[in-house]
Amino acid sequence: MNAHETRAPSRLLATMAMIFMVFPLLAVIPVSFTSKRFLSMPNGNWSLRHYQALLDSPEWLSAIGQSLMVATATCIIATALAVSFSLGIWYLRSRLATLLIGLVLLPMAIPPMISAMVLYFMETKVSQFAPGLGYDTLFGLTIAHIVMVVPYGVVTMLVALSQLDRRIELAARNLGASLGQTTFMVVLPNLKLGVASTALLCFALSWEEIAVTLFVTSTEVNTLPRQIWSGLRDNIDPAVAAISVVLIALTFVALIGRMIAQRIATRPVGS
Repeated sequence: MNAHETRAPSRLLATMAMIFMVFPLLAVIPVSFTSKRFLSMPNGNWSLRHYQALLDSPEWLSAIGQSLMVATATCIIATALAVSFSLGIWYLRSRLATLLIGLVLLPMAIPPMISAMVLYFMETKVSQFAPGLGYDTLFGLTIAHIVMVVPYGVVTMLVALSQLDRRIELAARNLGASLGQTTFMVVLPNLKLGVASTALLCFALSWEEIAVTLFVTSTEVNTLPRQIWSGLRDNIDPAVAAISVVLIALTFVALIGRMIAQRIATRPVGS
């Protein structure tokens, strides 16, 4: 069996798996256009009333704004921490590297509910002497998100660094470059896709995080996932379907943009 004969079944299986995973997401699209005040299929009567409700609702707009602030701050700080730690491990080349990586990745091994409870007790203690930095604050929520997403950023950066040829670092150091010059002028430019992937992953994980958010927020902070949770739990607001369609579209556009950027970055010079 040649490569062409094995490629066709693989593509067929991949396409079937993709359809199986995407089809439930597509089912929410017609529901978002219902003219009724509850979740249902349009039945011929298509309406944009629930999209208009998103634009007119202070609760939804506030939730989107707060999610953007928390996710952006988490993305910037978590990416910086993940890149710094991964570069340190890459430069260290010590037996301690395995232990340090294990400690950083520990939040991935702990069930999210356990992490949420620990962060809840920590932030309520912080609120006793710094009310604006602990429980039910944007700062406290951002710290909680950073703790949860940094391990995933570290994994992404370690994978990117594993594919980097160490000889470029040795060549730079032999030519007289300092550690800082080597890092910022030689190593990081060759890791731009890895850094971009880490930032995108950290933003996405923070944007959709709900378990920890439910524990460390109450009434003052209301992110988009929490607002969606409330809409499904209290009255099953069809606006949830509308915002879901918007998020699916934005995710699709972001993935297409990332694929295009990756293809441009890996294209040979002069081609």
